[in-house]
Amino acid sequence: MRSRQRMFAAVMRLLLKCLRLGRRRRFKLVRQAEQLWHYGHLCLRSLLYNSFTNGDVVLDSLFEPVYWLVDHVTRWFGVVFVALVIGLTSSIVAIVYICLLPLILQTYTPAWICWHLAYGHWNLIMIVFHYYMAITTSPGHPPQAKNDLTGVSICRKCIAPKPARTHHCSICNSRELGGCLCPPKHSACTGSDTGAALLPPRCVLKMDHHCPWLNNCVGHYNHRYFFSFCLFMTMGCIYCSISGWEMFRDAYAAIERMKLLEKERLQVAANQTYYQTPPPTFSFRQRAFHKSVVYLWVLCSSVALALGALTLWHAALITRGETSIERHINRKERQRLQKKGKVFRNPYSYGSWDNWKVFLGVDMPRHWLTRVLLPSPHLPHGTGLSWDLPPCMTEQHTPLLAI
Repeated sequence: MRSRQRMFAAVMRLLLKCLRLGRRRRFKLVRQAEQLWHYGHLCLRSLLYNSFTNGDVVLDSLFEPVYWLVDHVTRWFGVVFVALVIGLTSSIVAIVYICLLPLILQTYTPAWICWHLAYGHWNLIMIVFHYYMAITTSPGHPPQAKNDLTGVSICRKCIAPKPARTHHCSICNSRELGGCLCPPKHSACTGSDTGAALLPPRCVLKMDHHCPWLNNCVGHYNHRYFFSFCLFMTMGCIYCSISGWEMFRDAYAAIERMKLLEKERLQVAANQTYYQTPPPTFSFRQRAFHKSVVYLWVLCSSVALALGALTLWHAALITRGETSIERHINRKERQRLQKKGKVFRNPYSYGSWDNWKVFLGVDMPRHWLTRVLLPSPHLPHGTGLSWDLPPCMTEQHTPLLAI
């Protein structure tokens, strides 16, 4: 009996020892796994640690592939959009010359004929000139040498001086073929720019936005061309819509009549009543004429509404002396200073009327004719690197902040 009890006790002690060893080994494995996890986490943080990292940086990093796809696709879309603008505008001009102009010469009085010929051709010249200049004119870029400018920040994307009102375009990266990106004989040019086959990414002076319809950035040197193109294109579309309203109504009624007669002709053919006289049919030339008039009016009216809204938006920005980017920046700055009991004043605004004079380059009264109502390739005020008082301004204005 005692031997059995001893054997049972020995077996129980052995089992308890095995369980104790297994528990220690399991705890040891858990501790080793925890140590490996903490070590790996520490290594990862040591490799990726940045004191400037925050939630916005993490989100930007996660969306970087999306940004890359949008940027590269938008570049190619720019070429398609430019071809679309040229094609649609050319189609409207062709319809006016082929279909409408002969009708105007036959039915209108000499006074109205002179008005349509004069205004229509003037508007067309202004549209073509400003669109060509907006596409081919570089918006302007700051010099790459870091010792050329003092007291400016550094762009984190192109690691170059970033003067006031300058921003980086992520869509085109400001890469251009050829030599200097600035206008001829401009002081911001550097000798190293000449003859470069492919320039590095650069910021855009007084950048407003990247316009896919121009396949170009809108900046300091082509902002006036862009706005003038929008304005004269809107005026041309409104002119075509108003002038062609009666023709549109007649053409639309003729098309509806064509559809009705075509339906009757099919019914006659289905009933096989050959002894009946078939309804008269319209010729191909008549069909093409009526459909072209409807196409012209619908396209011009749609463009007038859409582009007119965009033109009014940019006109309001010009009146305030802002760009599209600066509007968002100034709004946040205005809200921030308002909480502190201060009033924000735009340092680049000279008053509503003077802002327009500076934007259009009007230094004297005759410039309203030679620089606004007629095609003019004159340069804007300033270099885009510093914003001194324009020569057309005689009085000083309030500083940035007024407490």
